[in-house]
Amino acid sequence: MKYVIIIPARYNSKRLPGKPLMMIKKVPMIVRTYFQCTKACPSNQIYVATDDKRIINICNKYEINTILTSKKCLTGTDRVAEASKKIVADYYINVQGDEPVINAKDIKKLIDSLSKYPDEVLNGYTKIIYDLQHTDKNVPKVTLDLNNMLLYMSRAPIPIDKSGKMKSAHRQVCIYSYPKKLLNKFYVHGKKTPLEKIEDIEILRFLELGMSVRMIPMSNKSIPVDNYRDLKKVSKALS
Repeated sequence: MKYVIIIPARYNSKRLPGKPLMMIKKVPMIVRTYFQCTKACPSNQIYVATDDKRIINICNKYEINTILTSKKCLTGTDRVAEASKKIVADYYINVQGDEPVINAKDIKKLIDSLSKYPDEVLNGYTKIIYDLQHTDKNVPKVTLDLNNMLLYMSRAPIPIDKSGKMKSAHRQVCIYSYPKKLLNKFYVHGKKTPLEKIEDIEILRFLELGMSVRMIPMSNKSIPVDNYRDLKKVSKALS
């Protein structure tokens, strides 16, 4: 069973242009994400997949493996799928490039889950602690069945009770794993599915194409960077 970690990194982020190269305590964000991955996986099994040579140049300085992908990739998962055409493996693990303090133990937990769930798409989740996370549209909320399979994921504050209050809720942790066959099925569809397009949440394409997604419980230590406020959170966490 061979796996690789691919870190998709797009330069022209709509919310934070140039995000992968933003400095966090004198280290580029994409490099920090890579270093977290090396705590869970050998460096020769980790690649940055990007559409921009500026990111490649920075990665080269740190001797990080890179794959140049198209600027037309619809999502990070599409970018991983495109990279999979050049990198042969049984499983492709996607660690988002904007997760500079991702918990290495969570990555390792996903890797360890590959043998237990060899034919399934895997994704991380954790409990929402603060009400603000529940209402933040940048935070994908997760709903599960009794077997930890994904029912739906939304930027809306779900679930809520009749009074509109959060009782118990979960959020996505942006670590994914795909068997090669299912990743290819996602990619060859060639366009965003209706709910994926509305929510701007790529994991929904798997559900809409009839594939199931198993959610793996993880820590709440990840801080995905969507805006400048998140950058401050990461700097504070590192301090």
